[in-house]
Amino acid sequence: MTETATRDEIARLAKSLFDRGLTFGSTGNISVRLDDGWLMTPTGSSMGSLDPARISKLDSNGKHIDGDAPTKEAFLHTAMYDQRPKAGAIVHLHSTHSVAVSCLNDIDPANVLPPLTAYYVMRVGTLRLVPYFAPGDMDLARAVAEMASDHHAILLANHGPVVAGKSLNDAVYATEELEETAKLFLALQGMRTRPLTEDQIADLKRRHPMDI
Repeated sequence: MTETATRDEIARLAKSLFDRGLTFGSTGNISVRLDDGWLMTPTGSSMGSLDPARISKLDSNGKHIDGDAPTKEAFLHTAMYDQRPKAGAIVHLHSTHSVAVSCLNDIDPANVLPPLTAYYVMRVGTLRLVPYFAPGDMDLARAVAEMASDHHAILLANHGPVVAGKSLNDAVYATEELEETAKLFLALQGMRTRPLTEDQIADLKRRHPMDI
């Protein structure tokens, strides 16, 4: 895919996420790895109205070289890319149900959401919780880097998910699956649930190994 086509694809999928209420205002950001760096959504922009030509371009050293200034959370993306050489794209949202789960007191930080559906296991797997850091705190980048080597999807406490995929479509689908599972989890609070068993999870992992 050419860089121009990639810019168009970022804008198209960002608008889809915005139009469906998965991000709002100027929240959320997307990046895609190029041969010579990255494309990232600009700082202060709405994902509902991106101009493909103004999407930020960073070189392989993370230096801004084209387009508007990149998202202020660019360090989250580069920290994860550094640990996941197969990642082709990253989506970070402040999606309501995922953020709500990240605010709960009694969730397991080693595995935030139970394996409620097969597609959650196949697209997300184990979800780690990153402790809360103030926006822009570089300790957040270090915490993300520590977890990203073992997890392509993480949840920032009181903030939102950061999800990597081999492609932009893969990253978007996994982020959507995470949000839907968070919604299910909240809807089932106080009810007896029947998550997938360890044997069922192992079977899914054999059938659909994650290569990201």
